[in-house]
Amino acid sequence: MTYDLVVLGSGPGGYASAFRAADLGLNVAMIERHNALGGVCLNVGCIPSKALLHVAGKILMADEPAHGVQFTKPTINLDDVRLHRQSTVDTLTGGLAMMAKGRKVTVLHGEGKFDSTNSIIVTKEGKEEKIEFKNAIIAVGSRAIKLPFVPYDDSRILDSTSALQLENIPKHLLVLGGGIIGLEMATVYQSLGSKITVAELGDQIMTGADKDLVKVFEQANKDRMTFLTQTQVIDIKATPKALNITLKDKNGERNLAVDSVLVAVGRSPNGRTAGIAEIGVELDERGFVLTDDQGKTSVPNIFAIGDVTHGPMLAHKASHQGHITAEVIAGHKVDFQPLAIPSIAYTFPEVAWVGLTETEAKKQEIPVKTAVFPWSASGRAIASGVTQGKTKLIYDEATERVLGAGIVGSHAGELLGELTLAIEFGATLEDIALTIHAHPSLHETVGLAAELGAGTITDLPNKKAKKAK
Repeated sequence: MTYDLVVLGSGPGGYASAFRAADLGLNVAMIERHNALGGVCLNVGCIPSKALLHVAGKILMADEPAHGVQFTKPTINLDDVRLHRQSTVDTLTGGLAMMAKGRKVTVLHGEGKFDSTNSIIVTKEGKEEKIEFKNAIIAVGSRAIKLPFVPYDDSRILDSTSALQLENIPKHLLVLGGGIIGLEMATVYQSLGSKITVAELGDQIMTGADKDLVKVFEQANKDRMTFLTQTQVIDIKATPKALNITLKDKNGERNLAVDSVLVAVGRSPNGRTAGIAEIGVELDERGFVLTDDQGKTSVPNIFAIGDVTHGPMLAHKASHQGHITAEVIAGHKVDFQPLAIPSIAYTFPEVAWVGLTETEAKKQEIPVKTAVFPWSASGRAIASGVTQGKTKLIYDEATERVLGAGIVGSHAGELLGELTLAIEFGATLEDIALTIHAHPSLHETVGLAAELGAGTITDLPNKKAKKAK
């Protein structure tokens, strides 16, 4: 059988493209090297980490002032925590298998490697099967970057996958890399009892977010974690008692002894795997597959989506790319041209941003203004004890069109949806300000930030108020 489409990889992008293509009437096969569908995100990434962050949130809430209610110290059963993580994963991966069956998508488990521009060899347990296709989508994702000086054979060295297993909770955990993945796992381990030190090579943690948002996060966690920026880890020596770390910053070198290290310095694309380059698919120097706005590669019938392509390595980017490529293959005239792709750190508090950041605007010399509403003036935030937060709108100075937004605070990621839609719709400050937001609510801060920028706010002193003459 020759399939209309073969998808190599079953992560959020892979299964989204396979299912969309099947819904459009194509005969589809999906190849996955692991036993469960869902790729990194569902099995060892987005989903299990959020399950653990939910548990971490419950623990952290017990430590917060409850305004007349006192909680006893939580009792932690790691077996039950692991069970919650795994049951969450199993529910979703099982659902994917059922949806693949319902759509009559052929699922092939094994290691896929391109044999030609129209065939893939699938190898499982030493047995090979040749799969022929008219079109293929590369959705092979990315992998954690490894550093040459790290003794990975030591069980005390963790990566984003092994950290999710919660084999033990170290007394002192060094997180190497201050990105979203590292900070989310730092949040989990801190709530479970670890002392946390974060070492980040750059001048701020959570690269990509504006510094004013990150400062709120750092302030909220100053007693929970130690943040070392502009700090390089140059050596790790394993001894029976500890991992001895050599740190280097502007003041020189110093040593730090820890019980475990989580290496979270980023991910690299899997473009140089699976025979991709060998069939003529063009890659850049870092191993990313080069594509156009329809996901087409340099080989006419081969497409690519997700982490293996340029852009943020985010599941929601991959799934939307997957829809586009499936529709293109089915003959639709569509393109992947988002104005905004949201980023969210599911830490405590959450940090979320979308569209143009203030930092990017300055670098690109784009004339923008900001409207920032502090949660210390939000009735719902005050009542809920979550006043450490802010909502920021970034807008065009001339037209007041919203170009970007950032939120830090409780459920910031959920509040960002409205602003992502606003950017896609080309909304102005007035559009958002005139939209009635429920009171008292946290999402009301979005409307109040817009009122502040538009000069119509009454919940704060209004410097833009125009007096009647």
